[in-house]
Amino acid sequence: MGGSENRQQVPRLLRLARQFAAWRARRSFGTRIPDRLWAAATKAAASCGVHQTAKALRLDYYAIRRRVQSNGSQRVTTRAADSLPTFVELPASTLATAAGECILEFEKPEGSKLRVHLKGVQVPDLLALGAGFWNAE
Repeated sequence: MGGSENRQQVPRLLRLARQFAAWRARRSFGTRIPDRLWAAATKAAASCGVHQTAKALRLDYYAIRRRVQSNGSQRVTTRAADSLPTFVELPASTLATAAGECILEFEKPEGSKLRVHLKGVQVPDLLALGAGFWNAE
């Protein structure tokens, strides 16, 4: 999703959030969310991302995710595509800070994370570590 598309989605999410707020204000306790609101939320999640939609609409992340997946989407969008880096180069010389310490975090789109806390001046083979993480099933 490009920057202009992302900017167009924000007002859409805000309008939808107002619709949810209005429904919540007039509903009786225990009433289920109407299908029209779920359909709009699912459509927004498919284009804006599940996390952003769930947060904006104050809905359960996993409930939206299930609905997006059941609507036939091959891939559930969790972040805007333009926010995901395609390549990040970290020369070993930049990892040795004045304090001799740094933290590297790897994160896969589906949520797997690897955090490496480096102390001292020895730098492990980050290429092998990253390749092992990205290629793990």
